[in-house]
Amino acid sequence: MPEKWNFWIDRGGTFTDIVARRPDAGYLSHKLLSENPEQYPDAALQGIRDLLGVENSDPIPTDCIASVKMGTTVGTNALLERKGDRTLLVTNKGFRDALRIGYQNRPRLFDLNVQLPEMLYERVIEISGRYTAQGEERIPIDLEEALAGLQAAYDHGIRSCAIVFIHGYRYPTHENAVAEIASDIGFTQVSTSHEVSPLMKMVGRGDTTVVDAYLSPILRRYVDRVASELGDAQLMFMQSNGGLTDASLFQGKDCILSGPAGGVVGAVRTTAMADFEKIIGFDMGGTSTDVSHYAGHFERAFESEVAGVRMRAPMMHIHTVAAGGGSILHFDGARFTVGPDSAGANPGPACYRRGGPLTVTDCNLMLNKLNPDFFPKVFGPKGDEPLNHAVVVEKFKDLVDQITAAGGELMAPEAIAEGYLTIAVENMANAIKKISIQRGYDVSEYVLSSFGGAGGQHACLVADALGMKQVFLHPLAGVLSAYGMGLADVRAMREQAVESILDDKLLVELEVSLNKLAAKGLAELKSQDIADDRISVLRKVHIRYQGTDTALMVDFGDKNGIVQAFEEKHQQQFGFIDHTKAHVVEAISIEAIGAGEPVVDLPLDCLLYTSPSPRDLSTSRMPSSA
Repeated sequence: MPEKWNFWIDRGGTFTDIVARRPDAGYLSHKLLSENPEQYPDAALQGIRDLLGVENSDPIPTDCIASVKMGTTVGTNALLERKGDRTLLVTNKGFRDALRIGYQNRPRLFDLNVQLPEMLYERVIEISGRYTAQGEERIPIDLEEALAGLQAAYDHGIRSCAIVFIHGYRYPTHENAVAEIASDIGFTQVSTSHEVSPLMKMVGRGDTTVVDAYLSPILRRYVDRVASELGDAQLMFMQSNGGLTDASLFQGKDCILSGPAGGVVGAVRTTAMADFEKIIGFDMGGTSTDVSHYAGHFERAFESEVAGVRMRAPMMHIHTVAAGGGSILHFDGARFTVGPDSAGANPGPACYRRGGPLTVTDCNLMLNKLNPDFFPKVFGPKGDEPLNHAVVVEKFKDLVDQITAAGGELMAPEAIAEGYLTIAVENMANAIKKISIQRGYDVSEYVLSSFGGAGGQHACLVADALGMKQVFLHPLAGVLSAYGMGLADVRAMREQAVESILDDKLLVELEVSLNKLAAKGLAELKSQDIADDRISVLRKVHIRYQGTDTALMVDFGDKNGIVQAFEEKHQQQFGFIDHTKAHVVEAISIEAIGAGEPVVDLPLDCLLYTSPSPRDLSTSRMPSSA
């Protein structure tokens, strides 16, 4: 039995959720607005104060806290809003525009005036020096040129540096030399591509390195701020790959899906208690809805695009749509649309008493699907008032007038609210189709694990739209992302590029390389005081057909086992197997796992709704426990 408090926190876009395990092993949950500047400077720390009963003016009694595990949107928001640190890009001479050009993808195919995403780096310096793909130093590095360029950027006020050289993932000598100069000058953040993303393809590797340099200082300041108030208590952060890591090791490239990843872990671990092996995670919050697929193992994307920025870092395979409780309702004179913009936490939906617009949350309140008596009373000037139903009714009446004035038929406010909800549900159902049906999975075989603050209100509607037969709700569904922080394992991942044809000789070399990567992962876990008996290591290979560019990840083993696993995955995802092409090992990776907290069966009933009609109580069943 723990003798101290443990706090598990998810700082979302609208609400910050907290699950606390008391010293007597009991559980408490708490929810507060992520942004409420009139009441507190930081929601996570305020939540800890609230649960401990500490006044804002008093220090947090850190001697009674064992650990704090949290996911945060600080880095994500900085990326979306382009509010990271000023960043310098250092690259080979002649490649200053490589990341700008990218892969020459057009964001909007038919735009005559192509608007490319804004680059995160402020300035570029080019340095003479070049390795060939075979490791020959064709042009020696010009260190004097590097020193002059770096010093000029430093004098201009830039303190963050991203170093990206062609073939640097395999031959890092030049990158290391420039990094040493940058550190000597005084750059506080130096990110090298061979450490951040040691894989082929300069564009993806370069973008990831720039993101790391751009966001890491923001994260570091936030981490230091939280750590300064927590004293000696253990502080860990959730990474995009679904694993926890010590606060000192938390990097910008690993923070993008920090919060949603906790939700996936929570959904998987809790539904496993009810013996479900195939789930669709449905996390509907205030700003967006995150959906995920699980069929025995966590799915990760190793190459993705976030906010117009290409990333090559392991992330939970999570698809996000702008349909949350805070998604704003629009009427353009001819049609209804929902989102993609959100009212957020400030001003929030109309019912939040801050003068916000009508949102999905207001629709549920209008239809009496939301009971203000059971909603957190955190609104008004003093943060103690319930949702405002009267203002929602008034705004929907105004919307009726707008529709009739535009020549539309006279509709009841409730019918309008129902129409907007139908649109939101369809958006969320389409998101689930993208990560399931479009990838060859039959959703009727899955259970919909619903969580998030708004998940319970829409889960059955979404299940109906998809033909899913079961919906699972955990007692802590409203704060499951926070609960998932506590249940998550500590994970360390390492990758290495290979790019060689699969044969018996290569397998021997791969085993040696995998052992070296595993040693690094184990060292990272042991530095976080993870006992040996709690550590396991997974070894993976990334395989593709020669002449293609889509690699699939399978377990490392003998040649026949690797090929068979790859072909099964390829058949499922793409519908064919090609026996004429060789198999190429694009990369290898390891995942060192330190087992997390055991799932505790809370003294509350889970809900399992089973269809033919999830909303027909006569045929649905709610077992006493799951």
